Amino acid sequence: MNGFRTRGHPIALAAVRRAVRTGRPPHAMLIVGPDGVGKTTLALDLAAGLLCVDPDPASRPCRDCAACRKVEHDNHPDLHRLMPEGAGDQIRLVQVHALVAELALLPMEGRWRVAIIEAAHRLNPDAQNALLKTLEEPVGAACIVLVADEPQSILPTVASRAARVRLGPVSRPEIAALLEDRGVADAARSTSIARAARGRPGLGMTLAALPEASIVADRLARTLLDLARADPSVRLGAVGGLVADGAALDAMLRGEGSRAAGVTSARGARVAPAERRRAAARVLAAWRDLGRDLFVAASGGGHELNDPQLLEELRDVASRVEMRDLLAFLERLDALIAAVEGYANPELVLDALALAWPRARAA
Repeated sequence: MNGFRTRGHPIALAAVRRAVRTGRPPHAMLIVGPDGVGKTTLALDLAAGLLCVDPDPASRPCRDCAACRKVEHDNHPDLHRLMPEGAGDQIRLVQVHALVAELALLPMEGRWRVAIIEAAHRLNPDAQNALLKTLEEPVGAACIVLVADEPQSILPTVASRAARVRLGPVSRPEIAALLEDRGVADAARSTSIARAARGRPGLGMTLAALPEASIVADRLARTLLDLARADPSVRLGAVGGLVADGAALDAMLRGEGSRAAGVTSARGARVAPAERRRAAARVLAAWRDLGRDLFVAASGGGHELNDPQLLEELRDVASRVEMRDLLAFLERLDALIAAVEGYANPELVLDALALAWPRARAA
């Protein structure tokens, strides 16, 4: 039985299988890729495989032994998961110090101690420097997996000491099959959701469970498209609504349904700093997807669109926008995505992009 939960990513999964089968994982691994694409799932597959006690290495993770069940329920004493917390939504020095102290100990039950640092791009500089010492002098039975959406926020000295694995979008058939296998959507609905998931299985699972997330995502894409036809004052006035929709979508994707309902019902309400940063990241991701769709529409494509329902409007706007201006905008967008992951003011970034978004010529 295949105990790996990762869908797609055959090259990355082959590397994890090899590490599990040989019992020789890298002392540190950096998994990078878009949010929801399966990075944490791959990290947990590696952890389950290393901690599994099945006597046959080729059968690990078996998902049936006590160790596998503990990994599944997040209560294995040799699995440590670190994630942002507190003001600023950062991973702080004190958290890394505690983790390093745990990794210095011998495993309690298995052959390894495995640490998964989720949202590693939120490690603050002091925390990264503290982690660097452990990466430079790895302990014998520890494997550290860093999971990051945007690797630009990882210090080069940290990134260079980890085996890098990059995950890209997962195919629509793979996502549709996942939804059907999990029993969350039938064949017809799974195809539609897989298209809306934009290559991200995690997003697909959320959209299947929360149809309202699709409504917010569609509204966000439509608002951004409408801004291509709008005057500067209208563009700037729309930023508050974009942040609110981004915050609502982020809350849904993070499993915080009650907060999402509050944000959605009070668009324009004040959003906490950490939430604003995450909200802006959601808006920027939607903007990047829309920019790609404009390129596809301009070339006469349609089936490859992230949102085929906007096909006619996309073709209309694409026919009235200079493609070189759109390309320059997307290059700037990629740079500002990294800035938001750092310490740039999210609203100022969105204001700047709203004004730089290529304007469609009058019909």
